[in-house]
Amino acid sequence: MQALEGVRILELVHMPPGELCTMILGDMGAEVIKVEAFTPNDTQADPHDAEALKTLQAFNALNRNKKSIRLNLKSEQGKEVFYRLAGNADVIVEGFRPGVVKRMGVDYEMVSKLNPRIVYCSLSGYGQDGPYSQYPGHDINYISIAGALNLIGWPGEPPAIPLNLLADFAGASMHGAVGILTALFARERTGKGQYIDISYTDSVITLMTFFLQQHFGAGHNFPRGEWALAGGYPYYKTYQAKDGKLISLACIEPWFWENFCRAIGREDLKSLSFDFDHLAHKPQDAKWKAAEEELKKIFLTKTRDEWFDLLIKSDVPVGKVYSIEEIFSDPQLLHRRMLLEFDHPGLGKVKQPGIAIKLSGTPGEVRSLAPYPGENTNEVLKSLGYSEADLESLRKSKAIG
Repeated sequence: MQALEGVRILELVHMPPGELCTMILGDMGAEVIKVEAFTPNDTQADPHDAEALKTLQAFNALNRNKKSIRLNLKSEQGKEVFYRLAGNADVIVEGFRPGVVKRMGVDYEMVSKLNPRIVYCSLSGYGQDGPYSQYPGHDINYISIAGALNLIGWPGEPPAIPLNLLADFAGASMHGAVGILTALFARERTGKGQYIDISYTDSVITLMTFFLQQHFGAGHNFPRGEWALAGGYPYYKTYQAKDGKLISLACIEPWFWENFCRAIGREDLKSLSFDFDHLAHKPQDAKWKAAEEELKKIFLTKTRDEWFDLLIKSDVPVGKVYSIEEIFSDPQLLHRRMLLEFDHPGLGKVKQPGIAIKLSGTPGEVRSLAPYPGENTNEVLKSLGYSEADLESLRKSKAIG
C-alpha cells in the first residue's frame, strides 16, 4: 500500500512547476489524470509519431505515475465529461492565469457544487487577487519582487539567476503539494474540501523567512555577495582545485574551521572564524581578503577529489561541485536511490531522478512512465461508465481525443 493510494487528482496544468507538484503526490500513490487540451482542429496523430512520442516520454519524469486524457473543455460535451471526472475526484490542480478556469466553467465554485469534498488548488504567479494578479511572469520576475534575486551573486555585478529553482520548484511545486496534503488532512476532520490559492511570489517570501526575520529584527539588508552565507568570508566559499574543478567549503561552526585549518597546516588562521555579525556585514579588515587569497593558492595544490577525501577525514564540511553529468557518480546519491532505472522496450535502460521522500511504511514508487497525450482517454472514461458507443460519439463530436 502507498500513502496516497485511492486519492484521485485531476491535473489541469501546462507548466513544469504544476507537473512537479502532482508528480510528488503521484509518487506517493495518488492516481493523477492529466487533462490535456484538445480542440476540433487537432488531427489524429500518425501511429508511428505516437510511438515515437511515447518513447520520448519515457524520460519525462515530471509526468511519471500519471494517466493522460485529451479533452475539449470548450465544448459542452467535453465539460460534461470533466464534471463527471470531477465528481469522482479528490483533488484538482490548475495552473492558468486567474479567471481562466472560471471562463472555462471548471473553477472551484462550479466544481464544489458537484463535489463538496473537492480540494481545488490553483497555482499562479501573483495569486488570485491583488493588483498584480493578471500580470504575466516567470520565475525571475517572482524572485525579483520577493527580494531573493537581489541577494544572489557577487558585489558590483548583476544578480546571478538561480535557474528556475526558487519560485517554480521550491516555491509553487512544494507549497502546492503541502497545501493539498494539508487540505486533505483537514477534510478527514470536517468532511469538506476547500480552495487553495498558491502564489509563486508568496512562496518565495516564505523561503525568505530566515533573512526577513533578521531584517525586521535587526535591520540587516544582506548586501549581495558580501556577507557570510553569500561567499563574503573565506570559510564559506567555493575554491578551484588543481584540476580546475570546484569544491565548496562551509565551516560556519568554529570547530569545523579549526579542523580545516589543522588539516591544511595553517592553524595560524584559526582566529578567522565565523561571527554572527558576519551574517549582516562584509569583511571589515584586510586580513579576510589575505586569508582568502592564501586559501585559493592552497586549494590549487590538489585535485578536487583529493581535497574532498582529505578534508572529510578531518571532519570538515566540504562538497564536490558537480557538473550535471557527474551527479549520479556520487556514492551517497546512489545509495539513497536518487537515480532510478527502468527497462524500456525501445530505449533499454531509462534513467530518472529518485524519490526524495522516504517513508518507512508506505514508500513511494514509480509505477508507470509518462503517458503520451490521450493515451488513457478510453480507460479513464470507461471507469466512469462510458460505453464504447459513448466514446465514439464523443470522439465524433471532437469532445475527446
